Amino acid sequence: MRQPSTTRTATARPSTGHARRTRPPAVDTACGEAVDLARAAAEDEARPSPVGEHLGAQAEGDRVVTHYFAALDPAYRGWRWAVTVTRASRAKNVTVSECVLLPGEDALLAPPWVPWLERLRPGDLGPGDLLPTAPDDARLAPGYTQADEAIDRAAPWEPGLGRVRVLSQEGRDEAATRWYEGIAGPRAPIAVSAPAQCSTCGFYVPLAGELRLVFGVCANEYAPDDGRVVSADHGCGAHSEAVSVPAASEQATPLIDEMGYDIVPADTDDDPETVAERELGHS
Repeated sequence: MRQPSTTRTATARPSTGHARRTRPPAVDTACGEAVDLARAAAEDEARPSPVGEHLGAQAEGDRVVTHYFAALDPAYRGWRWAVTVTRASRAKNVTVSECVLLPGEDALLAPPWVPWLERLRPGDLGPGDLLPTAPDDARLAPGYTQADEAIDRAAPWEPGLGRVRVLSQEGRDEAATRWYEGIAGPRAPIAVSAPAQCSTCGFYVPLAGELRLVFGVCANEYAPDDGRVVSADHGCGAHSEAVSVPAASEQATPLIDEMGYDIVPADTDDDPETVAERELGHS
């Protein structure tokens, strides 16, 4: 009895997980030799500035090569002209595909673009300028959500009757840090040499809410921080208790010595009129 024949099936080998490596395209011979064609295109684009030496060629794909030339324009130091040439399949004629000016490794480039809101700095806002606030600004929160007992409220704030947005906890922390570390904080030069802190000054008006423990407003018109927010441990020379005016002292009655006298010599420099009268008297 013949045994049934067994059919062998090929089993796929497990993948090793490594990606298939692709070799970079080789430089096409005809496109690589088209240096004069690429230079003519670069000179036509750079006119009237000259074009520098050939810096090399790089294959971009099948029958696509980019030639690089040094840019001699003083305004584009470190840049280079990139001329891409190509040819059709089985064609001998090479044509220019693109000619652009590209920066090199040592090229002078403009700084990265920064949005206007990120470039803005304190003090940049002038009269007539408008600074829009983003709807999702983390420093602000809807007014009806900030119902903290630590915040002083002059009147009940009902939804839709008060301000649309107020400072959030993050916004208050940022402001407090900025004020405390700025020129109105304890480390300012004028505060270091102050005779006392603002918290003990009669012109110090504490803020309302949870910020009253650390900040207040100066109400001394002669102080450099008049009308500004200052920290409680700030200070200046215009402190209300900085100068103690001494009490007025009574002047003593002058003593006149009636027992003695002083001999005062006569003046030797006679007046011209006195001399004239004396001469007339002798005559």
